[in-house]
Amino acid sequence: MNKLNIPMAAGWLPALALLVAATGCSITERSRELGNPAVPGVATAQQVCSTCHGVDGNSTSPQFPKLAGQQKDYLVSQLKNFRGHDRLDPPGPEYMWGLSHNLSDEQVEAIAEYFNAQPPMRPNGANSEAVGAGMQIYRQGIPEKEVPPCQSCHGPDGQGLAGFPRLAGQHANYVLRQLHVFQETNFRPGTPMAQVTHLLTAEQMKDVALFLQAFPAAQ
Repeated sequence: MNKLNIPMAAGWLPALALLVAATGCSITERSRELGNPAVPGVATAQQVCSTCHGVDGNSTSPQFPKLAGQQKDYLVSQLKNFRGHDRLDPPGPEYMWGLSHNLSDEQVEAIAEYFNAQPPMRPNGANSEAVGAGMQIYRQGIPEKEVPPCQSCHGPDGQGLAGFPRLAGQHANYVLRQLHVFQETNFRPGTPMAQVTHLLTAEQMKDVALFLQAFPAAQ
């Protein structure tokens, strides 16, 4: 008997641990389990995706793209591309293949809706020669090279259009890495970006990336 005169039956600790574990697992809204279709997509977005992208989708690390305000259709397509191992750029096999492997279509839709609804943080303005050059390419393209203006697909305010992603305020480091992926590899098939980027110089791609990071503050 203990000081409260409560009898302690043999094995009560393991039984209590099992009860607590079972109770915790039943609260799917608090679960990080990726293979459970009962876990709401919003919970996955807030508790798993947020590790890299931030709870509000405004990632602070340039290694990971900002997802706040991102086009829903684009997010759905990319999550399904990761899930099907169709995206071969390094974040795919390193992170996203495993994370997305067991997501249901319903969870994918819910994750995309969640991040699409998050307000993107307005970037600080940046005035520089590179930003100005990037803005010209974004707005006008490079006619002599038959490079179309970026805004044709990504919108005049960089907001994205359906299956084309939002680029306004995106980390320059991330944008530049993806431009090199499009130009130099076939890791992201099925987009027109290989044709768009193949005539751009490294300096021009950097200019566009720097402009987008400051956009829409830099106009």
